[in-house]
Amino acid sequence: MKFARYSWSAGSLLAGVIVAGLGIAGFLIPNHFIDGGFSGIAMLLAKLTGVPLPILIVVVNAPFVFIGYRHIGFIFAMKSALAIIGLAICLAVVPFPVVTSDKLLGSFFGGFFIGAGVGLAIRGGGVLDGTEVLAVILSKRTFATVGEVILGLNVVIFCVAAVFLGVESALYSALTYFAASKTIDYLLHGIEAYNGVMIFSAQNEAIRQAILSEMGRGVTSFMAKGGYTDSAQEVLFCVITRLEITRLETIVKAKDPLAFIVVSPVHETSGGVLKKKDYH
Repeated sequence: MKFARYSWSAGSLLAGVIVAGLGIAGFLIPNHFIDGGFSGIAMLLAKLTGVPLPILIVVVNAPFVFIGYRHIGFIFAMKSALAIIGLAICLAVVPFPVVTSDKLLGSFFGGFFIGAGVGLAIRGGGVLDGTEVLAVILSKRTFATVGEVILGLNVVIFCVAAVFLGVESALYSALTYFAASKTIDYLLHGIEAYNGVMIFSAQNEAIRQAILSEMGRGVTSFMAKGGYTDSAQEVLFCVITRLEITRLETIVKAKDPLAFIVVSPVHETSGGVLKKKDYH
């Protein structure tokens, strides 16, 4: 079991390094774009100073790997260090082809491949960029959220890029960042993203039994008090994937066409009955 887990982690990190390397060398560098985060800072410094990009990627991200070790843990820091060094080596020795000289395609697909690489690295337990580490630490010490810290940092990076690379290149680079962020979100959450569903109905028992038997999902029942009617009412709550929402709504409406359903995104789940079970 441990060997399989370690193999999956190592494979995800390696795949992330290769895919991100393709995004940088095959799409961004030929079109003179940069990425967001500290990798983007490294790319901008490489253009301005002439220092090789692989060296700068390691140097710029090294302090944040150490910060990750202090605040998150040794395993995380080790995996991140190996991934960042692997990316630098990959950029230095792998002859990635220039995939396209079209600026729009280069920006979009460069972001897609970089986002896929970062997402795979995160799934493997590490990171390819120190931005996330800094954002997590700052969010704990300030009122800003992780997303706000990352967005603010990238706004500064792209403004500086506009001065040295030109407004057009900076705008394409911003498009790269948005494509990468959406790809990361999909890889980390994607189709299996969970949603919390609350069901308000007079037919709660029939709906509960239907969800258990037809979908194999766990259901929690709790009492609530109506703000308008001031009467007690049983409420059902369950966690399902995005693809199961339509099926759940069909089951509920078949039992009670007047049922009130509230669907909310769930960012993380642990334990409970999240996978299907056979109740027959």
